[in-house]
Amino acid sequence: MSEVFEGYERQYCELSANLSKKCTAAGALNGEQKKQKLSEVKAGLEDAEAMIRKMDLEARSLQPNVKAVLLAKLREYKSDLNNLKSEVKRIASGNLNPSARDELLESGMADALTASANQRSRLMTTTEQLNQSSDRVKDSRRTMLETEELGVSILQDLHSQRQSLLHANNTLHGVDDTIGKSKRILTNMSKRMSRNKWIIGIIISLLIVAIIVVLYFKLSK
Repeated sequence: MSEVFEGYERQYCELSANLSKKCTAAGALNGEQKKQKLSEVKAGLEDAEAMIRKMDLEARSLQPNVKAVLLAKLREYKSDLNNLKSEVKRIASGNLNPSARDELLESGMADALTASANQRSRLMTTTEQLNQSSDRVKDSRRTMLETEELGVSILQDLHSQRQSLLHANNTLHGVDDTIGKSKRILTNMSKRMSRNKWIIGIIISLLIVAIIVVLYFKLSK
């Protein structure tokens, strides 16, 4: 829903209600006072027509689905404006003679005023309902934006955690390589120790044999 259109809409409804009151007041006046009041009403009708044109231009500049709804409302406002113009004509025609004025006030104008008031009441109710719907749409949009921001924040956290996991994985690979190297070094050291043990064992065995031989020859003499 267009906020610009809603602003024009509120202004028109207020203007329409004010013009309706002035029409009712003008119907009870006579002479110059009535002419002055009718002049005020006609000036107000020009303002109302200008407001209708602004709403029409704003509605036609919007997307097709929104435009269709607003143009339907605009037709009701145009009908309301035409009723106001008809009321002004009836009231102005009351200047012909008092009996005609009284007849118009008692019959046709009273019915027109009632119908117009009922229509304006329906328009105000519809406008209020649309404003409430617009507020709900704004709340939903705000909630959607907050949800989107939360989703972006979660994605950023997940990305950060992914980077941390990749870094930890690389570190583990490095540790694994270091452990492999250490294992190979320990294996080589173990092999050398085993070889050294065999060498020392052989040397000790040779020394023992040599001692035994030396002792044998000494004892033989």
